[in-house]
Amino acid sequence: MQVTKTAIADVLLLEPKVFGDERGFFYESFNERVFREATGVALPFVQDNHSKSGYGVLRGLHYQLQRPQGKLVRVVHGAVFDVAVDIRPESATYGQWVGDILSADNKRQLWVPPGLAHGFVVISETAEFLYKTTDYYAPEHERCIAWNDPALNIQWPALTITPKLSTKDMAGSSFADAQLRL
Repeated sequence: MQVTKTAIADVLLLEPKVFGDERGFFYESFNERVFREATGVALPFVQDNHSKSGYGVLRGLHYQLQRPQGKLVRVVHGAVFDVAVDIRPESATYGQWVGDILSADNKRQLWVPPGLAHGFVVISETAEFLYKTTDYYAPEHERCIAWNDPALNIQWPALTITPKLSTKDMAGSSFADAQLRL
């Protein structure tokens, strides 16, 4: 596995070794020992999630106040632009974001550590998004920052439509007003 550090030191881009021939391909999408040795992260994964979305669906920027979730994310069909935002006030990269294209073709994964906000937009006709989390989903602790907050200035890819948002995501707070502590 190749690990690339991003501008936010704890957010890592992972590229697995893929073995392919005329029959198709094979790769280990997760191996705890290899992941731990390559990243230094030894957190347990307790939940796997799978979502399917159409072109232009934007999910995020989500985080949990208590029980923050680390997320190992990947795409098994289609492509997304995936974003992590550092919302840890004590961090040197507080308020900064990183993003990358994750797709079924490039098989990249992104490690988003606990305490960061996360979101993605679908840039293919459809996309199936899988992620492992280090804590359970706790809706009472979930919060959302507006995807288009000018203070964050996230450079989302150009879409041919206005992003499709859930009611929860339409109500996302500004970064300045985001609740970061209980």
